[in-house]
Amino acid sequence: MTAHTTHIIVTEVGTRDGFQAEPVFIPTERKVEVINGLIDAGVQSFETTSFVSPRAVPQMADAMQVMAQVQRKPGVRLTALVPNARGAERAAPPKWT
Repeated sequence: MTAHTTHIIVTEVGTRDGFQAEPVFIPTERKVEVINGLIDAGVQSFETTSFVSPRAVPQMADAMQVMAQVQRKPGVRLTALVPNARGAERAAPPKWT
């Protein structure tokens, strides 16, 4: 950090990195409940999900649904991992807000 740093953003990645490592599929509704609970608890920055191949990472097959259902609050930053052009195509069509 330099003398000019005024703040740091800490991004929660457990809702992407943690969920994707689980061997049994976590229902979409449960993922949304966890994320919304973290938002209600004051977490302001998330790597919410990942737009990867559902065949490669089955736990992320519901990325569009998760992003569509998570609550929006002022000051909360929701991002997603988009590792390639195909993932960008999956991430781009709907409007999340």
